Amino acid sequence: MKAFRCALVLAWFASTANAQPVARNVVVVTLDGFRWQEMFGGADEAYFKRDAKGVIDPVAKKYAGDTAEARRALLMPFMWTVIAKQGQVFGDPSQQSRSHVTNGLWFSYPGYNEMLSGVADPRVDSNNKVPNPNVTVLEWLNGRPGFARKVSGFGSWDVLPFILNTERSHLPVGTGFLPVPNPKTAREREINEFAADLPPYWSYGTFDAPIVYAAIEELKTRKPRVLYIMLGEGDEWAHEGRYDLYLDATRRADRFIERIWTTLQSLPEYRGRTTLLVTTDHGRGATVKDWSDHGKDVPAAEDTWMAALGPEVPPLGVRKNLTVTTSQFAATIAAVVGQDFHAAMPKTAPPLPLR
Repeated sequence: MKAFRCALVLAWFASTANAQPVARNVVVVTLDGFRWQEMFGGADEAYFKRDAKGVIDPVAKKYAGDTAEARRALLMPFMWTVIAKQGQVFGDPSQQSRSHVTNGLWFSYPGYNEMLSGVADPRVDSNNKVPNPNVTVLEWLNGRPGFARKVSGFGSWDVLPFILNTERSHLPVGTGFLPVPNPKTAREREINEFAADLPPYWSYGTFDAPIVYAAIEELKTRKPRVLYIMLGEGDEWAHEGRYDLYLDATRRADRFIERIWTTLQSLPEYRGRTTLLVTTDHGRGATVKDWSDHGKDVPAAEDTWMAALGPEVPPLGVRKNLTVTTSQFAATIAAVVGQDFHAAMPKTAPPLPLR
């Protein structure tokens, strides 16, 4: 009996010594300007375009459904069949919950600054290419033991290097028509060539696909512990009043998120040890007349949403009776990998209540 007990104790010590942190990595994906209305209710027929005979645009109609639950699952199947069931979603007004920005401006750069630095800053009041005066959680994590040179970002908007202040932070950031900033492999050079070969529909950069390809290649080759991916197509189509293409961009974004998660589960460094966080930088107008716009003069543009999935996220589903803010997102990024950004930066908001 003593020998048996001794064997059990030795086995326990061996398993403890070999145990790894449950959540070692975090991947953050943002969908620029994606409204909570579509997030929780799916496509709205009131926004569908009709021809002279009243026939609805077939591109938009494919997202139609009888209930909000059916419509949102058509638009974002991974979000609603995996993330919402195995993780958590914040900001559903039908559940007496709310998620919102606190910066009072309700557009991109102020939203990303609040999201990544943990506090609104009145100095960040435009989308101009001005280096962020605030230290983002990505820069802070890059200076923490075990995270140095293990943090990277990718985004279709060419303002991202300024949001992350790459001159000061020295974070590697792929953006615009150069998704891979320092290509070293044939695959990475091909991704950059692909981005350059796409039509330059927007002057600031390419569509989302090359950005996602570059980020996934980063996971496979450089193994970052903290990865940020900024998707922007949906916001651009919304500004052009193209509800059909806004919906299509959202469907692609959901597919990209699924592909990223599938990649993470296929790699031993990430499988079961990575948290996925998803959100948006601002909302949009809440009517047919103003849905395409946002900013401080557009009612409802301050309202957002957030989602989380991973080993540090209990499966609580759609959270009820809860108000959260975008400023809580930065500390959450750090918290899921065991770091306390809020304690280090006391002016920032605390992390989301995931437990």
